[in-house]
Amino acid sequence: MTANSAAAGIRPAGYALVRFGRGRFLLHRRAAVAAGALALVLAGACVAYLCVGESNVPPAEVLKVVLGQPSADELVVGTLRLPRMTVGLLVGAAFGVAGALIQTVARNPLASPDIIGISQGASALTVGAMTFGITSYAVLPYLSVGGGILAAVLVYAFAWRGGLHATRFVLIGIGFAIALRSVTHLFLTKGDHLVAQQAQIWMTGSLNGRGWDEAAPLGWVLLALLPAVLWAARAQRTVSMDDDTATALGVRLGRVRLGLVLTGVVLASVATGTAGPVDFVALLAPQIARRTTRTAQIPLLCSALMGALIVVLADLLARRLLSPTELPVGVLTAAVGAPYLIWLIVKGRTGGKA
Repeated sequence: MTANSAAAGIRPAGYALVRFGRGRFLLHRRAAVAAGALALVLAGACVAYLCVGESNVPPAEVLKVVLGQPSADELVVGTLRLPRMTVGLLVGAAFGVAGALIQTVARNPLASPDIIGISQGASALTVGAMTFGITSYAVLPYLSVGGGILAAVLVYAFAWRGGLHATRFVLIGIGFAIALRSVTHLFLTKGDHLVAQQAQIWMTGSLNGRGWDEAAPLGWVLLALLPAVLWAARAQRTVSMDDDTATALGVRLGRVRLGLVLTGVVLASVATGTAGPVDFVALLAPQIARRTTRTAQIPLLCSALMGALIVVLADLLARRLLSPTELPVGVLTAAVGAPYLIWLIVKGRTGGKA
């Protein structure tokens, strides 16, 4: 499953040998088909998102706006819906990959950024900044990264006991999540009423009012993180091995795990800073992607596509369910994610494979 295996002509069952220039790579057939199908479904969801609203727009007019051609629906599609949808796509993809990386390191489907305290760390520092008058979306994402990294360092340090035990990692993360949520609520009680109300809406996870000003910085950050994500897609294979095998192969597990966690933390924190803590996307997307592809590792591309699909569909429903009132997208993702979390816990207690 590695490039060395491909070079040696070893082709495991279910994989196809792909030549790209002078290199040769193994591609999981089912994962490739699933990624293509998810991309098509996501494209359809995007068309529906741009067409459906208070005023419905024909697909032909949507296509004109997307292609930059003159259209009477430029304001509705190009100014209001398209930027908001772009933010949703980027946020969902970031959460999907972040969840996949952290679940890979912890080897536990419960190890999601919003479960183990990372999103809560990003929220605590961001809400604290908002309480003291820092409300610019040009600054908040960077504060969220700092808060998420700080929370991850604390969880990692307390969970490390000569190694990283999955159950201890999740339990300590849950403890930090509760503590950091309390700190966030403390900031809300100490801040100005209007700022506290704004922060409360942000904490539910919302795309309301998001546009190109939020999409552009998030897009540039994700583009800068692309090399790290590509490295992570290769490195996660070694982390999936048992420790003795990986060590025997010369893999420095500590460094690899730290790199994977750091990449996932930055992705989750930047997404949180942009749209707030959109709960359960990072929990749902990787597990659905893995069950769809049936691969040994959680597929990062499918996780990104699934995360984007979840957020876009959830925000479309959030806009239309109680129209003209718009719900925060986090309300819809939590409504789906909370039962799934309960199912995972029950499945684990009964000895089922999560």
